[in-house]
Amino acid sequence: MHYVASGSLSLGSLGLLRLFGASWSWSLAAGLGVYLGTGGWRYLYVVVRTAKRDINGLYVLLKVKLALWHHIRNRNTIPSIFAQTVARHPDKPALVYEATGETWTFSQLDQISNAVSHWALSQGWTAGDVVALFMESRPLQVALWLGLAKVGVEAALINFNLRRDSLLHCLGVSASRALVFGAELADAVSEVSSSLSESMVRFSTGDLRPDQMAALNCHPLDSILASAPRNPPPCVMSKDRLFYIYTSGTTGLPKAAIVVHSRYYRIAAFGYHSFRMRPDDIIYDCLPLYHSAGNIMGVGQCLIHGITVVVKKKFSASRFWEDCIKHNCTVVQYIGEICRYLLSQPVRPSERQHRVRLAVGNGLRPSVWEAFMERFGVKQIGEFYGATECNCSIANMDGKVGACGFNSRILPNVYPIRLLKVNEETMELVRDKQGLCVPCRPGEPGLLVGRINQEDPLRRFDGYASQDATRKKIAYNVFKKNDSAYLSGVEGKAGMAAIADSTGNFNCNSFLKEVQQALPPYARPIFLRISPCVDTTGTFKIQKTRLQREGYDPRLTTDQIYFLNSRAGRYELVTEELYNAFEKGSISL
Repeated sequence: MHYVASGSLSLGSLGLLRLFGASWSWSLAAGLGVYLGTGGWRYLYVVVRTAKRDINGLYVLLKVKLALWHHIRNRNTIPSIFAQTVARHPDKPALVYEATGETWTFSQLDQISNAVSHWALSQGWTAGDVVALFMESRPLQVALWLGLAKVGVEAALINFNLRRDSLLHCLGVSASRALVFGAELADAVSEVSSSLSESMVRFSTGDLRPDQMAALNCHPLDSILASAPRNPPPCVMSKDRLFYIYTSGTTGLPKAAIVVHSRYYRIAAFGYHSFRMRPDDIIYDCLPLYHSAGNIMGVGQCLIHGITVVVKKKFSASRFWEDCIKHNCTVVQYIGEICRYLLSQPVRPSERQHRVRLAVGNGLRPSVWEAFMERFGVKQIGEFYGATECNCSIANMDGKVGACGFNSRILPNVYPIRLLKVNEETMELVRDKQGLCVPCRPGEPGLLVGRINQEDPLRRFDGYASQDATRKKIAYNVFKKNDSAYLSGVEGKAGMAAIADSTGNFNCNSFLKEVQQALPPYARPIFLRISPCVDTTGTFKIQKTRLQREGYDPRLTTDQIYFLNSRAGRYELVTEELYNAFEKGSISL
């Protein structure tokens, strides 16, 4: 608004001088002087510094948007787009399973997914039915959800770390009619088997003994698919939903985020164009395929753009660069901690003998960023931000160290996202006298939101399987009266749990055993703070601000603070010496 006011004042000065007979040259000079004198020079400075970046961002945005409109107009789905990819590259390697070296060409992936389609139809499943997939990363997982999608059946991609209540919740919230699980997760399925509905048919893939299969009441999927037809299935009018991907569950039970066909395309296409990927690239995908980073940003480049993807069963820091050399990878994927783990490895010759030029991911700390590029010779970092379900994804297109993306100051309404001020005590949005949200100034922290427009594939918000969870992610009267926006929130890594123990009988070992049974590793509290009571406000809300400010520094509180030593398998008391080790980075969190 300040820049608009400066511009209006300078135009007014220009018109006034012309009215009094001043020449155009003097009028223009005076108008420019007024503009610069009232602060307009800041805007010109911003334009000069960001124009190249913003023009590139606008190009990518328009390219993806036009492609999306084309696919929507032609009623293309991810399976039909994949069919076009198969036609272009029938014999090119599509997926490589690093664990076995098995390679599927695009034609083979197409045929195996066709077998999945025929199997689904033989079960009587129809468009809109849901089948849960619960397995460690492997190419078959891609063939399963792709084959199901060909006949309109939706997959629920279950996190293979989940156990007991969390697992049952994810199966229930998606209303899955069947469960397909990997043999490696038979014990996890056995733990919940008695609680599963009798109508939920079960299939296993991998090696299980006949007695194990009988105990789990499951059918052998591998042999079923081996004998299924591999010709294209009959055309089925697909619904908009492609599959479900679950939130991490660190702030509660996981939510089933709805992924529609246009969202899958959008995420993959933005990654491809923003980071200048190429058709001859080979991607090393060591991220889990139950999540969007591995399954959309990674595998999506295979299905949509014809890029070969190497699927790693689980991340290995010691094998990372050797794998990249073995498979001639040119692009790798990461989450922030992966890069730190790689830097903590001993120096090896292989870490400079690879062909990797681009690392794509999110959560890379500035302190690790440059060290990673320098040590391993990776020329480009493709850092981005965006939850699976969000409409406010951003990407670092110009390589600025530490940045996860940008919001144009020149054309802010082209992609209407904002950082908004929040009340740190309540985490509620701050509003002005008109009841609208207050945007942050440059450098201020805030909550990222994106204006919702259900008619625009880039700005729609599809929500979750739970309508209640969907409603909680929408705010109204944000940019203007009667509009709506998606709230990004924080679904990050679990941090500290504050526990009120007035009796002094809290047992860390018992607590750890309970959370190990109930929560996946990433959701277990890294720190425990044991207090005689928990401070509350006058309305009985927990006062979290002081706890957040004090963190895990034992010098700031008389409460006992414990740290989860995952290697030792126990919580340990945080002393000043241990705290200093955390701060120096000699002990990783």
